[in-house]
Amino acid sequence: MSKKHKSGHHAESGPAKDPANEPMSSKHYDDELKKLHVELVKLQQWVQHAGLKVCIVFEGRDGAGKGGTIKALTERVSPRVFKVVALPAPTEREKSQMYVQRYIQHFPAAGEVVIFDRSWYNRAGVERVMGFANDEQVKKFLNAVPLVERAMVESGIILLKFWLEVSPDEQTRRLSDRIEDGRKIWKLSPMDIQSYTRWCDYTKARDDMFKYTDSAWAPWHVVNSNDKKRARLNTLRHILDHVPYQDVPHEKVKLPKRDTDRQAPADTVKFVKEVY
Repeated sequence: MSKKHKSGHHAESGPAKDPANEPMSSKHYDDELKKLHVELVKLQQWVQHAGLKVCIVFEGRDGAGKGGTIKALTERVSPRVFKVVALPAPTEREKSQMYVQRYIQHFPAAGEVVIFDRSWYNRAGVERVMGFANDEQVKKFLNAVPLVERAMVESGIILLKFWLEVSPDEQTRRLSDRIEDGRKIWKLSPMDIQSYTRWCDYTKARDDMFKYTDSAWAPWHVVNSNDKKRARLNTLRHILDHVPYQDVPHEKVKLPKRDTDRQAPADTVKFVKEVY
């Protein structure tokens, strides 16, 4: 993994924040994000041109910043190319299938970037900790998933797996903010509240997940997400560094002349009330 994880050597407080790093200003963040967005558009054009297949997995504890990072990644590219997959709980039919089966149908075809907001690693995390999967099921999953991912890579898929690492204090602050902010309350589920009390169980699950699934062909990339702005920028930069792309030659676009004499008659259309 890009930040090599060694089981038993992670402090429970998560990655230490460098005191020399002052909070990033919104202007600095916006300027850097704009540069990365320009490059992501170039990557998008190359993915379509060259027929690349890219799969990006985001995992992490509740409140780690997965949603915000995915939003930063996708807000300036086409949803027809960058497709976000966030599956609900499995149906009874899906529960009877091979565990990864419901995820496989979403794997990228040529010219696509598929982003999993949580993934098949639910079995190694929330399902294990919250009792939805027994020890035998988890063990089989951890042993089998590297083989599945090898098959993905050998089929031509560029697979990137990110773990967003957040400290206990920062997670508490973010979850508390969800309770108090009416715009964010939808992000907080009863399962999140139950999971919050099981920090150590999730730590053990994370360590085992890294131990068994951090492979040469599909390593884990760990992101310090205590600072949301830096986490987003670092993740986008990492993606651009690990998915090969080139500029796609295209002719310079110039708008032609058009007829502007005819406009929509105001008396036959109803406009939205201008409150602001």
